[in-house]
Amino acid sequence: MTKQQFKAESKRLLDLMINSIYTNKDIFLRELISNASDALDKRNFLSLNDASKRVAPEDLTITLTLDKENRTFTITDTGIGMTKDELENHLGTIAKSGSLDFKQANEQMNDIIGQFGVGFYSAFMVAEKITVDTLSANDTQGYIWESEGADGYTITESNRTTIGTTITLQLRKNEEEEDYDSYLDTYKVKSLVTKYSDYVRYPIQMLVEVSRLKEDTENEYETVKELQTLNSMVPLWKRNKKEITQEEYDNFYMNKYMDWEKPQKVLHYTIEGNLSYNALLYIPSKTPFNFYSQDYEAGLQLYSKSVFIMDNAKDLLPDYFRFAKGLVDSDDVSLNISREILQQDRQLKAIAKSIEKKIKNTLVDMLVKEREEYEKFFINFGLQLKYGLYSDYGAHKEQLQDLIMFYSSHNDKYTTLKEYVERMKDEQQHIYYVSGDSIEAIQKLPQLERLQQKGYEVLYFLDDVDEFAIRVLNTYMDKPFKSINQGDLDLDSEEEKQEKETIKKENESLLQALKDALQDKVSDVTISSRLSTHPVCLVSDEGISFEMEKVLAQMPDGNGLKATRILEINPNHALFATLQKIHETNKDALSNYADLLYTQALLIEGFPIEDPVAYTNKVCQMMIDANK
Repeated sequence: MTKQQFKAESKRLLDLMINSIYTNKDIFLRELISNASDALDKRNFLSLNDASKRVAPEDLTITLTLDKENRTFTITDTGIGMTKDELENHLGTIAKSGSLDFKQANEQMNDIIGQFGVGFYSAFMVAEKITVDTLSANDTQGYIWESEGADGYTITESNRTTIGTTITLQLRKNEEEEDYDSYLDTYKVKSLVTKYSDYVRYPIQMLVEVSRLKEDTENEYETVKELQTLNSMVPLWKRNKKEITQEEYDNFYMNKYMDWEKPQKVLHYTIEGNLSYNALLYIPSKTPFNFYSQDYEAGLQLYSKSVFIMDNAKDLLPDYFRFAKGLVDSDDVSLNISREILQQDRQLKAIAKSIEKKIKNTLVDMLVKEREEYEKFFINFGLQLKYGLYSDYGAHKEQLQDLIMFYSSHNDKYTTLKEYVERMKDEQQHIYYVSGDSIEAIQKLPQLERLQQKGYEVLYFLDDVDEFAIRVLNTYMDKPFKSINQGDLDLDSEEEKQEKETIKKENESLLQALKDALQDKVSDVTISSRLSTHPVCLVSDEGISFEMEKVLAQMPDGNGLKATRILEINPNHALFATLQKIHETNKDALSNYADLLYTQALLIEGFPIEDPVAYTNKVCQMMIDANK
C-alpha cells in the first residue's frame, strides 16, 4: 500500500483551510452533512433517469454515529458514492468540486449542495485521521480513502456491499483550550444539526439513548437506543405562503430569535431570475432591551440552499433597518463564503439592495394602510430611522424622509412631514418645530403662544438626534425648517414690526442696562415678537441651538460649544412696566431683576442654574423688599 501525495499544492491549501478559512470548528459537521446531501441529490437524480438504478426516496438518508469508547465520529449516507478515480480527483486534489462538475454537466439539476473537496477538509480541524469507505452506484468495487493530513493519503479496496459513503473521524486528543470529546456528546451534535443543517431535505438520523417504561411494568424504566431524525427537512421559508398559518410564522420567530412577543410584521417572499433568493423577515413588536447598545447584533442569517452559513450578516441590511430579524436563503451563495467576501460579493450586494427596497415598501404600505400599526412600529424603531437620516452626511435622506414622524401640535398626534406640508397655511413659509424633553414640557413653553394664535402647526422634537437630522435634511418639499426658539420667526405684520421698533427705541436705555447687568451671559436683550402672556423667554441666534448645545455637552469631544443666548422681554406684560419704573428709580435693583429673569428663562429651557441657593435667596429678599 503506497501513500500518495496531495496534488495542486494541497499541503499548503490544507494548512490554509484548517488555520485560516475556518475559525469555527463546529463547521466541519455542516460541511460533511452538505456533502452527504449532495451525494444523495446525485443518487436521486440518477434514480429518476436510470430505471436500473432506482432507489426508494425513503432510503435516502444520512446517519450519524458517536462512539465514545473509540473516540470516533461517523457520518454515513446512502448517496451515489465514489469510484476510485473520483476519490483521486475529488479527495486527492483539494478544492476540486465534484458537485461543480456535476452541476455544469446537468443544468437541470440546479440545487446541488456544497462543493466537495473544500469543505470536506475542514474535518481535519477536529480529526487526526479520516477514513472514507465508499461504493459508487456506478461501480461494483468499493474503496477506502485514508489520510492523517497533509502528508498524503492511501486508497485501498473495500469489502463494502452497500452503495453510499461512510466517513469516520478519529478525533484529536483534547488540548488545553479544545475539547474534542464534546463532538461525542449527543446533545451538542443535535444542537449543531439544528443550527446548521435543520433544513437539509434528507433525514439526518442518529441513535439516541432514551428512557422508557419497561413492558408489563408500571414504574420501571430502561435505557434504550432509538433512531431519531434530528432535522425538520422542509424550511418554513420554502413552503407555500398559503399553506403557512400565522401561528407557524409566530412560533418560528419566537423560537428562533428567543422573543416572548409575537412579531409585529412578517415579510415572506421569493425573488427569482438573475437575482434569486428566499427571504423570511420579521419586524419585532417590541424594541429589544439592548437595541441601541453596542451589544446588539444586527444582521440577517444567511443560508445557501437551506444550509446555514452565518449569523448576523450585517451587510444584508442597511443600518437604519437593523431592527429587521430573519434570514435569506440563496442558491447562488457559496457555502465557503466569509464575512470579508460577503462585503465584496456582487450577488449579495444586489440581494441586500433588494431587501432594503422590500422593507421600505412594506413600511410605506403600513403607513398608508395600517396607520395605527405603523405608529406602533415608529415608537419602537423610529429613532433608528432618524439616525439613518442623519448618518453618512444625509446620503439616505431621500430613502427615509417620508417614513419619519414627529409628534405635532395638530390634534396632539404623530404626523409625517408630507402631512404637515399639506396642512400648511397659504402664507406660511416654514415648517416650525421646537425641541424639548417631553410633550408636557413643550406645551408649556412661552414661545408657542404666538404660533398657536396664528394657527401654525409645530412639530415636537423629543429625541436628541432630531435637530441634527433636520439640519441634514434642510428642507422638505422646498419648505425650510425653523425652530420657534431660534432667530427671528418673522410673525409680525408690518404695523406690528413698526410698533415693536418704536418700543425698542423708546426703551433702548433699559434694554442696554439689562444687557450690561447680565454681562457675557447673553449676547442681547430685546423686545419679543413671539410672546403674548409670558414675561420673558430665552432664544438662540442662528447656528447652534439650545438642544444641540445640550447634546454636545454630553459628548467627550463636545468642545464646550454653546448657543448664542438672547433674552426676549414681552413689552405687553405688566412686568415690563415694573422694569421701566425700577430703571428710572433704582438702577441697582434692576441688576437683580435681570439676573432673576435670566435664571427663570434658563429653567424654562431646561438648563441647569449655576447657584440655586443664591437664586432662592435673591427671590426671598425681593419678596421681603416688596412688603417694606
